[in-house]
Amino acid sequence: MKKLYFIVNLLAGRATIGDKLGEIIDEFNKADYEVTVHVTQSGTDAADSAKYACSNGFDILVCAGGDGTLSQCLQGMMESERHIPIGYLPAGSTNDFARTLGIPRNTMDAVKWITTGTPMACDIGKFNDSYFSYIVAFGAFTNVAYETPQQIKNLFGHVSYVLNGIAQLSTIRSKQMRIEYDNNVIEGDFIYGMVTNSASIAGLLSMNDFLLDDGVFEVILIKKPSNIVQLRQIVHSLLNISEEIDKEYIKFFRTDKITFTSLNDADITWTRDGEYGGNAQVNIVQNCHRAISFMIGDQFDHSYEDTIEQYLSEK
Repeated sequence: MKKLYFIVNLLAGRATIGDKLGEIIDEFNKADYEVTVHVTQSGTDAADSAKYACSNGFDILVCAGGDGTLSQCLQGMMESERHIPIGYLPAGSTNDFARTLGIPRNTMDAVKWITTGTPMACDIGKFNDSYFSYIVAFGAFTNVAYETPQQIKNLFGHVSYVLNGIAQLSTIRSKQMRIEYDNNVIEGDFIYGMVTNSASIAGLLSMNDFLLDDGVFEVILIKKPSNIVQLRQIVHSLLNISEEIDKEYIKFFRTDKITFTSLNDADITWTRDGEYGGNAQVNIVQNCHRAISFMIGDQFDHSYEDTIEQYLSEK
Protein backbone atom coordinates (compact mmCIF):
# COMPACT_ATOMS: atom_id res chain seq x y z
CA MET A 1 0.00 0.00 0.00
CA LYS A 2 1.32 3.44 -0.97
CA LYS A 3 1.61 6.21 1.59
CA LEU A 4 -0.20 9.52 0.90
CA TYR A 5 0.27 12.68 2.95
CA PHE A 6 -2.82 14.88 2.69
CA ILE A 7 -2.42 18.60 3.54
CA VAL A 8 -5.78 20.39 3.89
CA ASN A 9 -6.52 24.10 4.26
CA LEU A 10 -10.06 24.12 5.67
CA LEU A 11 -10.35 27.91 5.27
CA ALA A 12 -9.54 28.06 1.55
CA GLY A 13 -12.14 29.48 -0.83
CA ARG A 14 -15.67 28.96 0.42
CA ALA A 15 -14.40 26.60 3.14
CA THR A 16 -16.35 23.63 1.76
CA ILE A 17 -13.51 21.13 1.40
CA GLY A 18 -14.11 19.93 4.96
CA ASP A 19 -17.57 18.65 4.03
CA LYS A 20 -16.00 16.18 1.62
CA LEU A 21 -13.02 14.95 3.62
CA GLY A 22 -14.56 11.56 4.39
CA GLU A 23 -15.48 10.93 0.76
CA ILE A 24 -12.05 12.08 -0.43
CA ILE A 25 -10.15 9.83 1.98
CA ASP A 26 -12.40 6.88 1.08
CA GLU A 27 -11.58 7.38 -2.60
CA PHE A 28 -7.85 7.45 -1.84
CA ASN A 29 -8.19 4.27 0.26
CA LYS A 30 -9.96 2.51 -2.60
CA ALA A 31 -7.01 3.44 -4.82
CA ASP A 32 -4.70 1.59 -2.37
CA TYR A 33 -3.37 4.66 -0.54
CA GLU A 34 -2.77 4.78 3.20
CA VAL A 35 -3.73 8.38 4.04
CA THR A 36 -2.26 10.66 6.71
CA VAL A 37 -4.23 13.91 7.07
CA HIS A 38 -2.78 17.21 8.29
CA VAL A 39 -4.96 20.32 8.63
CA THR A 40 -2.95 23.55 8.22
CA GLN A 41 -2.61 25.63 11.37
CA SER A 42 -0.77 28.74 10.16
CA GLY A 43 0.59 30.52 7.09
CA THR A 44 3.85 28.53 6.95
CA ASP A 45 2.45 25.25 8.27
CA ALA A 46 1.97 23.75 4.80
CA ALA A 47 5.67 24.27 4.01
CA ASP A 48 6.74 22.50 7.20
CA SER A 49 4.29 19.67 6.54
CA ALA A 50 5.56 19.21 2.97
CA LYS A 51 9.10 18.86 4.33
CA TYR A 52 7.83 16.21 6.74
CA ALA A 53 6.19 14.26 3.94
CA CYS A 54 9.34 14.34 1.82
CA SER A 55 11.63 13.16 4.60
CA ASN A 56 9.39 10.45 6.11
CA GLY A 57 8.91 8.00 3.28
CA PHE A 58 5.61 9.15 1.78
CA ASP A 59 5.00 8.31 -1.87
CA ILE A 60 2.83 11.29 -2.76
CA LEU A 61 1.71 14.60 -1.27
CA VAL A 62 -1.81 15.88 -1.92
CA CYS A 63 -2.64 19.55 -1.27
CA ALA A 64 -6.23 20.72 -0.83
CA GLY A 65 -6.46 24.52 -0.77
CA GLY A 66 -5.84 27.59 -2.90
CA ASP A 67 -2.83 28.73 -4.89
CA GLY A 68 -1.23 30.10 -1.72
CA THR A 69 -1.44 26.75 0.06
CA LEU A 70 0.05 24.99 -2.96
CA SER A 71 2.83 27.58 -3.08
CA GLN A 72 3.69 26.83 0.56
CA CYS A 73 3.82 23.10 -0.19
CA LEU A 74 6.22 23.76 -3.06
CA GLN A 75 8.35 25.91 -0.75
CA GLY A 76 8.74 23.02 1.68
CA MET A 77 9.37 20.45 -1.02
CA MET A 78 11.99 22.55 -2.83
CA GLU A 79 13.84 22.93 0.47
CA SER A 80 13.89 19.13 0.89
CA GLU A 81 16.48 16.72 -0.47
CA ARG A 82 13.78 14.30 -1.66
CA HIS A 83 10.96 15.41 -3.96
CA ILE A 84 7.74 13.42 -4.27
CA PRO A 85 4.85 13.92 -6.73
CA ILE A 86 2.14 16.42 -5.81
CA GLY A 87 -1.58 16.00 -6.34
CA TYR A 88 -3.59 19.22 -6.20
CA LEU A 89 -7.22 19.54 -5.12
CA PRO A 90 -8.09 23.18 -5.90
CA ALA A 91 -10.28 24.72 -3.20
CA GLY A 92 -9.39 28.43 -3.39
CA SER A 93 -11.09 31.48 -4.90
CA THR A 94 -9.22 31.55 -8.23
CA ASN A 95 -7.13 28.34 -8.56
CA ASP A 96 -5.05 29.71 -11.45
CA PHE A 97 -2.48 26.92 -11.48
CA ALA A 98 -5.21 24.27 -11.41
CA ARG A 99 -6.65 25.80 -14.58
CA THR A 100 -3.23 25.58 -16.20
CA LEU A 101 -2.95 21.89 -15.34
CA GLY A 102 -6.52 21.27 -16.47
CA ILE A 103 -7.60 19.85 -13.11
CA PRO A 104 -11.40 19.33 -12.94
CA ARG A 105 -13.33 21.82 -10.82
CA ASN A 106 -15.45 19.11 -9.23
CA THR A 107 -13.60 17.89 -6.14
CA MET A 108 -14.26 14.18 -6.58
CA ASP A 109 -13.33 14.36 -10.26
CA ALA A 110 -10.09 16.03 -9.16
CA VAL A 111 -9.47 13.16 -6.72
CA LYS A 112 -9.83 10.62 -9.53
CA TRP A 113 -7.56 12.84 -11.64
CA ILE A 114 -4.88 12.12 -9.01
CA THR A 115 -5.55 8.41 -8.40
CA THR A 116 -5.65 7.54 -12.11
CA GLY A 117 -2.99 10.01 -13.23
CA THR A 118 0.74 9.92 -13.79
CA PRO A 119 3.48 12.34 -12.64
CA MET A 120 4.47 15.10 -15.06
CA ALA A 121 7.58 17.18 -14.35
CA CYS A 122 6.94 20.95 -14.38
CA ASP A 123 9.08 24.05 -14.05
CA ILE A 124 9.07 25.78 -10.67
CA GLY A 125 10.07 29.39 -10.10
CA LYS A 126 12.63 30.63 -7.60
CA PHE A 127 12.08 34.18 -6.37
CA ASN A 128 15.02 35.35 -4.28
CA ASP A 129 15.04 32.70 -1.51
CA SER A 130 11.47 31.45 -2.00
CA TYR A 131 9.61 29.44 -4.64
CA PHE A 132 6.40 29.80 -6.65
CA SER A 133 4.22 27.67 -8.89
CA TYR A 134 2.96 30.14 -11.48
CA ILE A 135 3.57 33.88 -10.90
CA VAL A 136 5.50 36.67 -9.20
CA ALA A 137 4.51 40.25 -9.94
CA PHE A 138 4.96 43.87 -8.89
CA GLY A 139 3.05 47.09 -9.44
CA ALA A 140 -0.57 47.93 -10.16
CA PHE A 141 -3.21 45.62 -8.67
CA THR A 142 -0.70 43.03 -7.42
CA ASN A 143 -1.87 43.66 -3.86
CA VAL A 144 -5.49 43.00 -4.79
CA ALA A 145 -5.24 39.23 -4.39
CA TYR A 146 -3.90 39.29 -0.82
CA GLU A 147 -5.62 42.47 0.41
CA THR A 148 -9.15 41.55 -0.70
CA PRO A 149 -10.86 40.13 2.42
CA GLN A 150 -11.44 36.36 2.29
CA GLN A 151 -15.16 36.82 2.96
CA ILE A 152 -15.48 39.04 -0.13
CA LYS A 153 -13.50 36.55 -2.24
CA ASN A 154 -15.80 33.76 -1.10
CA LEU A 155 -18.94 35.74 -1.89
CA PHE A 156 -18.05 37.29 -5.24
CA GLY A 157 -15.16 35.15 -6.56
CA HIS A 158 -13.29 36.72 -9.52
CA VAL A 159 -15.56 39.77 -9.51
CA SER A 160 -14.12 40.78 -6.13
CA TYR A 161 -10.65 41.15 -7.68
CA VAL A 162 -12.02 43.29 -10.49
CA LEU A 163 -13.94 45.60 -8.16
CA ASN A 164 -11.04 45.99 -5.78
CA GLY A 165 -8.69 46.65 -8.72
CA ILE A 166 -10.92 49.31 -10.29
CA ALA A 167 -10.96 51.14 -6.97
CA GLN A 168 -7.16 51.51 -7.24
CA LEU A 169 -7.01 52.99 -10.75
CA SER A 170 -6.52 56.53 -9.48
CA THR A 171 -3.64 55.53 -7.18
CA ILE A 172 -1.40 53.72 -9.69
CA ARG A 173 2.26 54.67 -9.29
CA SER A 174 5.12 53.67 -11.58
CA LYS A 175 8.38 52.01 -10.52
CA GLN A 176 11.69 53.19 -11.96
CA MET A 177 13.59 49.99 -12.63
CA ARG A 178 16.50 48.33 -14.39
CA ILE A 179 15.61 44.89 -15.77
CA GLU A 180 18.33 42.48 -16.90
CA TYR A 181 17.90 39.20 -18.80
CA ASP A 182 19.83 37.22 -21.43
CA ASN A 183 22.45 39.99 -21.86
CA ASN A 184 19.67 42.55 -22.34
CA VAL A 185 19.14 45.61 -20.13
CA ILE A 186 15.92 47.65 -19.96
CA GLU A 187 15.49 50.81 -17.91
CA GLY A 188 12.28 52.77 -17.50
CA ASP A 189 9.15 53.52 -15.50
CA PHE A 190 6.83 50.54 -15.18
CA ILE A 191 3.41 50.26 -13.57
CA TYR A 192 3.38 46.47 -13.68
CA GLY A 193 5.58 43.46 -14.28
CA MET A 194 5.05 39.74 -13.98
CA VAL A 195 6.96 36.51 -14.50
CA THR A 196 4.61 33.60 -15.04
CA ASN A 197 4.12 29.99 -16.10
CA SER A 198 0.34 29.83 -16.22
CA ALA A 199 -2.56 29.87 -18.68
CA SER A 200 -4.62 32.06 -16.33
CA ILE A 201 -3.84 35.00 -14.08
CA ALA A 202 -6.38 35.75 -11.32
CA GLY A 203 -8.93 33.93 -13.45
CA LEU A 204 -9.04 36.91 -15.80
CA LEU A 205 -5.99 37.33 -18.03
CA SER A 206 -5.34 34.28 -20.22
CA MET A 207 -2.06 33.47 -21.93
CA ASN A 208 -1.67 31.10 -24.85
CA ASP A 209 1.38 29.46 -26.43
CA PHE A 210 3.21 28.56 -23.24
CA LEU A 211 4.83 25.37 -21.96
CA LEU A 212 4.95 24.02 -18.42
CA ASP A 213 8.36 22.39 -18.79
CA ASP A 214 10.35 24.36 -21.36
CA GLY A 215 12.80 25.88 -18.89
CA VAL A 216 11.68 29.49 -19.43
CA PHE A 217 9.02 31.79 -18.03
CA GLU A 218 6.81 34.30 -19.80
CA VAL A 219 7.45 37.94 -18.81
CA ILE A 220 5.13 40.90 -19.27
CA LEU A 221 6.23 44.47 -18.49
CA ILE A 222 3.88 47.46 -18.73
CA LYS A 223 5.29 50.96 -19.15
CA LYS A 224 3.79 53.99 -17.46
CA PRO A 225 0.95 55.43 -19.62
CA SER A 226 0.64 59.17 -20.16
CA ASN A 227 -3.09 59.38 -19.46
CA ILE A 228 -6.18 57.39 -18.47
CA VAL A 229 -7.06 56.67 -22.11
CA GLN A 230 -3.74 54.92 -22.66
CA LEU A 231 -4.24 53.01 -19.41
CA ARG A 232 -7.60 51.74 -20.64
CA GLN A 233 -5.98 50.66 -23.92
CA ILE A 234 -3.40 48.69 -21.97
CA VAL A 235 -6.05 46.99 -19.83
CA HIS A 236 -8.05 46.11 -22.97
CA SER A 237 -4.96 44.64 -24.61
CA LEU A 238 -4.21 42.47 -21.55
CA LEU A 239 -7.77 41.20 -21.12
CA ASN A 240 -7.86 40.34 -24.83
CA ILE A 241 -4.43 38.76 -24.95
CA SER A 242 -5.32 36.70 -28.04
CA GLU A 243 -5.38 39.97 -29.99
CA GLU A 244 -2.27 41.93 -31.00
CA ILE A 245 -0.43 43.16 -27.90
CA ASP A 246 -0.02 46.93 -27.55
CA LYS A 247 3.76 46.87 -28.09
CA GLU A 248 4.14 50.60 -27.40
CA TYR A 249 3.42 50.06 -23.71
CA ILE A 250 3.62 46.29 -23.21
CA LYS A 251 6.83 44.28 -23.55
CA PHE A 252 6.62 40.47 -23.73
CA PHE A 253 9.50 37.98 -23.80
CA ARG A 254 10.68 34.65 -22.39
CA THR A 255 13.72 33.95 -20.25
CA ASP A 256 15.03 31.52 -17.62
CA LYS A 257 16.51 34.21 -15.35
CA ILE A 258 15.71 37.88 -14.82
CA THR A 259 16.86 40.53 -12.34
CA PHE A 260 14.76 43.52 -11.28
CA THR A 261 16.55 46.46 -9.61
CA SER A 262 14.84 49.55 -8.21
CA LEU A 263 16.65 52.68 -9.44
CA ASN A 264 15.38 55.07 -6.77
CA ASP A 265 16.65 53.13 -3.74
CA ALA A 266 13.09 52.09 -2.83
CA ASP A 267 12.10 48.51 -2.12
CA ILE A 268 9.62 46.97 -4.54
CA THR A 269 6.61 45.12 -3.15
CA TRP A 270 5.86 41.78 -4.85
CA THR A 271 3.10 39.22 -4.88
CA ARG A 272 3.94 35.51 -5.12
CA ASP A 273 1.24 33.05 -6.23
CA GLY A 274 -1.45 35.49 -5.13
CA GLU A 275 0.06 36.09 -1.68
CA TYR A 276 2.33 38.80 -0.29
CA GLY A 277 5.83 38.12 -1.63
CA GLY A 278 7.96 40.62 0.30
CA ASN A 279 9.89 43.85 -0.34
CA ALA A 280 13.40 44.23 -1.74
CA GLN A 281 15.42 46.61 -3.91
CA VAL A 282 16.99 43.83 -5.99
CA ASN A 283 14.92 40.77 -6.94
CA ILE A 284 16.06 37.71 -8.92
CA VAL A 285 13.67 35.25 -10.58
CA GLN A 286 14.99 31.94 -11.90
CA ASN A 287 13.44 28.92 -13.60
CA CYS A 288 13.99 25.58 -11.86
CA HIS A 289 13.59 23.31 -14.87
CA ARG A 290 11.24 20.31 -14.35
CA ALA A 291 11.87 20.50 -10.60
CA ILE A 292 8.55 19.12 -9.30
CA SER A 293 6.17 16.49 -10.69
CA PHE A 294 2.40 16.99 -10.54
CA MET A 295 -0.12 14.19 -10.88
CA ILE A 296 -1.84 14.63 -14.23
CA GLY A 297 -5.01 12.78 -15.22
CA ASP A 298 -5.28 10.73 -18.39
CA GLN A 299 -7.66 13.33 -19.80
CA PHE A 300 -4.98 16.03 -19.72
CA ASP A 301 -4.63 17.79 -23.08
CA HIS A 302 -1.03 17.25 -24.20
CA SER A 303 -1.57 19.12 -27.46
CA TYR A 304 0.53 22.02 -26.17
CA GLU A 305 3.57 19.77 -26.44
CA ASP A 306 3.19 19.85 -30.23
CA THR A 307 4.32 23.48 -30.17
CA ILE A 308 7.71 22.72 -28.59
CA GLU A 309 9.57 22.21 -31.86
CA GLN A 310 8.02 25.34 -33.39
CA TYR A 311 8.79 27.44 -30.30
CA LEU A 312 12.42 26.30 -30.09
CA SER A 313 12.93 27.06 -33.77
CA GLU A 314 11.83 30.65 -33.13
CA LYS A 315 14.22 31.31 -30.24
